[in-house]
This record gives sequence, structure tokens and C-alpha cells, in this order.
Amino acid sequence: MSGTTAGFEAVYQAYFRDVYRYLLSLGARAPLAEDLSQDTFFKALAAVHRFRGECEMRTWLCRIARNSYLSCLRKQARACVSLNRD
Repeated sequence: MSGTTAGFEAVYQAYFRDVYRYLLSLGARAPLAEDLSQDTFFKALAAVHRFRGECEMRTWLCRIARNSYLSCLRKQARACVSLNRD
């Protein structure tokens, strides 16, 4: 992924739909999948210097998306536990 805005835009256009569909397949509802997809690309832009090219860009982005989704689920579970303790 290029460090330029145009390069980022090209990656976003090429892979957004794949990342979004992947999140839906994991069980995320559409609004959450949309938010997490956008978050994935922000994280990818910040971490592009760590992308070594050992896998496809799509694979790397989906791994970031998966980790974001799992993190979201953990936060939701903690919130439910906190509510049940009150």
C-alpha cells in the first residue's frame, strides 16, 4: 500500500467490499460491519509499514478486521457482565 492518499484510496476501493462481506460472514450486523470495515482501513494505514507482503493484501486486511471484531465482542461481553453485577 502506498503511503499516498491516492494509494490508500485505491486499496480502499479495491478491498472495502471484501472486508465488509468478511465481517458479515463472521456474524457482524450491517451497521457494525460498516464501522469495523472503516476502522480496519484506518488501522491498516497506520500499520502499513509492518505489512511484509508475505500474504495478499486482502488477507492482511481481513485479519485486521477479524481482530477488530473479536475485540468488539470482548468489549460487549465485559459491558454485559458489568450490567449484570449492578
